[in-house]
Amino acid sequence: MLVLHGCWLRGSSPGQPGRFSYWAEDASRPSTAPARAGRPPKVRDHPYALDSSELATALHTAGVGRMTPGELVLSLPTCGGGPLASPELVRDEIADEAGTVRAVSWRIPTIELDPDEAAVLLRVVDLTETAGGASVRHLMSVAGFAADLVKRGRVLPSLLPDPPTACWLPVLTGPDVAWARVMAAAVPPSLLAAQSDADPSIWAELLDTLVDATARALLRHKRLTLGRAGSPAARSWLAALTGPDRRITGIDESDAAALQAMIDRWQADAFAGPVRACFRLTEPPPGADDEIDPWQLRLGLQDVDEPSMVVDAPAVWRAKGTLSGLGRALAAPQETFLTELGKAARLYPQLDGALRTARPAVLTLDAVGAHHFLRDAAPVLSTAGFGVQLPGWWTRPSSRLGLKITASTPPQPGMVAGRSGVVGFDSIAEFRYDLAVGEDALTTDELAALSESKAPLVRLRGQWVELDARRLAAGLRIAGRTGAVPIGDLLRLGLGIGESPEDLPVTDVVADGWLGDLLSGTVEQRLEPVAAPDSFIGRLRPYQARGLSWLDFLGRSGLGGVLADDMGLGKTVQLLALLAADADADADDRPSLLICPMSLVGNWQREADRFTPDLRVHVHHGAERARGRSFDDAVAANDLVITTYALAARDAAALRAVAWRRVVVDEAQAIKNAATKQATAIRSIPADTRIAVTGTPVENRLADLWSILEFANPGLLGSAATFKKRYAEPIERHGDDAAAERLRRFTGPFVLRRLKTDSSIISDLPAKLEMDLVCTLTAEQAALYQAVVDDMLERIAKSTGIERRGLVLATMTKLKQVCNHPAHFLRDGSRLAGRSGKLDRLEEILEEVLGSGEKALLFTQYAEFGSMLRSHLAGRFGREVLFLHGAVVKSARDEMVARFQAEDAWSPSLFVLSLKAGGTGLTLTAANHVVHVDRWWNPAVEDQATDRAFRIGQRRAVQVRKFVCAGTVEEKIAAMINSKRGLAARIVGTGEQWLTELSTAQLGDLLRLEVGAVVE
Repeated sequence: MLVLHGCWLRGSSPGQPGRFSYWAEDASRPSTAPARAGRPPKVRDHPYALDSSELATALHTAGVGRMTPGELVLSLPTCGGGPLASPELVRDEIADEAGTVRAVSWRIPTIELDPDEAAVLLRVVDLTETAGGASVRHLMSVAGFAADLVKRGRVLPSLLPDPPTACWLPVLTGPDVAWARVMAAAVPPSLLAAQSDADPSIWAELLDTLVDATARALLRHKRLTLGRAGSPAARSWLAALTGPDRRITGIDESDAAALQAMIDRWQADAFAGPVRACFRLTEPPPGADDEIDPWQLRLGLQDVDEPSMVVDAPAVWRAKGTLSGLGRALAAPQETFLTELGKAARLYPQLDGALRTARPAVLTLDAVGAHHFLRDAAPVLSTAGFGVQLPGWWTRPSSRLGLKITASTPPQPGMVAGRSGVVGFDSIAEFRYDLAVGEDALTTDELAALSESKAPLVRLRGQWVELDARRLAAGLRIAGRTGAVPIGDLLRLGLGIGESPEDLPVTDVVADGWLGDLLSGTVEQRLEPVAAPDSFIGRLRPYQARGLSWLDFLGRSGLGGVLADDMGLGKTVQLLALLAADADADADDRPSLLICPMSLVGNWQREADRFTPDLRVHVHHGAERARGRSFDDAVAANDLVITTYALAARDAAALRAVAWRRVVVDEAQAIKNAATKQATAIRSIPADTRIAVTGTPVENRLADLWSILEFANPGLLGSAATFKKRYAEPIERHGDDAAAERLRRFTGPFVLRRLKTDSSIISDLPAKLEMDLVCTLTAEQAALYQAVVDDMLERIAKSTGIERRGLVLATMTKLKQVCNHPAHFLRDGSRLAGRSGKLDRLEEILEEVLGSGEKALLFTQYAEFGSMLRSHLAGRFGREVLFLHGAVVKSARDEMVARFQAEDAWSPSLFVLSLKAGGTGLTLTAANHVVHVDRWWNPAVEDQATDRAFRIGQRRAVQVRKFVCAGTVEEKIAAMINSKRGLAARIVGTGEQWLTELSTAQLGDLLRLEVGAVVE
């Protein structure tokens, strides 16, 4: 098993591109190795890394040419005498995760590649043969994004100074900006592990480098020219844009300055100003004659920041002096309008006719011209940054000719009106093809009328339809054809990833019987209730009983599913009820396998003992776990076998030898990376049905959903590459709503998702009272805060690019530490009392909490500050304060939870948790107070932490307090998130990355202390 990893090494100067350094782990290598002779003993050789010659051979087979042997020293988590295996490489030799983990420096032989060769590797590497680590997978995603930008022409040739260097840079607008922010927020730390400053904002430099390498690969055998008028410096610049040598030779400083000025003037048209030309296409009214009432392309101006603000051309021409109505005052609107139309005419020459009039306002088009604008011109104009408004029907599948499939399947027993039948993905459905527009099959008369029409756009049933002659001819040959096909193939046709006749798109799939109920999206409500078995101790809530029915239905259908209920709704209980029903069935005594994180093994044992005491449970874990014949005997003697993800990969051969009734994976996001050894091994374990349990089916990318559903229902979504092309890229990068709706419809039947905020799901959960609690700074805090801001604004004015982004992020951390406490910022070990407005307010709240005999959870993103709080609060209130952070081992973690949840006079009442270690996977319903002492600015992360207390089992109203310091950046960002919570979750992402894009003036406004920030 070879696992490839990658690091990014930034260039030594702005004009020098960075390099990519690769190293690989090999499962066949020993887990320990002595230090090389003559090497300092404090830096040890990585025990199972390939040496550079072996890695070079492996990369050479991928078509990579120029490679340079190298070496890196990385600080890696180490346990049991060796570095912890990456998630993609599970090794038996490493001690259990409960051992002490510490950072140790390891020397790793590497191969360094320049950007051009690295781009080749990232295009051709096959993760089915070589499992890529998280860093390589992210690099492949960035390379794919770079290739997409180049393919769409979203690049500009540029010039870097000192020394003069030619390069291609990305032009990010619209959805590309949001997607770039998402990817930057998801960069794995391992990708940047070789950076001395560990600055995550160098992701922008990484994207620039891969865009440049991709554009050069496309232009490798091209020659760019300027004609005879071009200067020697310009011709040298163009030559340097296509070859491997990026340096521009033979020009002096004055030539470089003149070249830069020329490029700046030329590029000015590539970036939108505050307003842009807008083109709105309107169709003829119903019943109109196209010759009398033609299509009209209406011209206007649109506000770039507020696209809903559009002023039509007549209003532009009527304006005297300044134009209003765009959200901003615009001087010289007529000149701006004509300039914008002149730019657009270069891309859409048909505008020349309108520009010859004194006051261009509208361009009339016939059906052919309108179709040309819709199909060809509109995408080009939109990509170039102009505003384009098209009729709504154009982007809907209902405006396209395609195939409608009508299928017939036997009813499924257990449905409200069901009868016995054979079901499953392999069962056969009879079907019929009809030519359709959207969901509507066409009649014989409509087909005849369409076949006689020569226009590319026709009105059908009151709506406009694009008439593709090739599709029409193919559809006429297929219409009425019948046949039989496996259900799985039918679903893949509906998803657009199966091969349909004549390669026609499938616009709709309808069915009767159990498949019709499944595709209707209402199968959960239509199922006959399944009572919990007698051996189940407890009572299921109504939505839990429906969940049990759904799981039972899928099991009898031979289908897998994803139970994705919101955190705290009792996914564990529903699964235990299902497993108890399995064990009670006389016909099948085969066991089920449950795979979960190690931290949840104890929880599953306790919950099984509580709700299903008759269920025979065996835990397959630890160095003394059963092997060979004893393992076979243990499996045969039990109803449920529980193991961990790590052991499922290590002991995959033994697990594959068992005929499991079901395989269940809890916290299924652990297999979101499909190419890892862990995910591959788990998918290889045979079972009648598979269930994935997760509260977050999509964490970062749609590829997460593909991997989880590939486990539950193999092959349903096609290959990873096909899914990426059909759904992931259109939805994530381009906001394709039609693709998102199609994916939701055909995957929805296999994903059950209920939210606790839905009162129809659960109405008796106590209230959750959330409030932002405003604290003031002490004079000491205010002085430190202002000093940090002043220093940052002075330094940022003198910095650019990566350095500037790093300064912004570092300053945010410092300011948040100052808001917490001066001692947190200074790290001087000084006293805490009386020096922080937050701490004073926290003490006041905790006095009330403890006086009422209640308990509280205190979350902070800083483990160091959590330790400070624990010591201070224990002394302040004279009682024990628990503290959970990432270094706490499982046994101690479980003990803390059990003691906090205990209902005795000696159980602790205060629990400090680091957000990363304690934000998920815990049930802490003994607390009904939650305090977020400092904020991470990701609403989803904060909600997850709050849900440790706000979940089933909570009998009291939960009070959630989120501390912010008045007049500081904390209060301003909190207001921003509260006003646009959904937008913030999408754009702000997982941290403060978005702040790095603000101008210096905007940063000054955001960070500056306001009146009222300091306590009197």
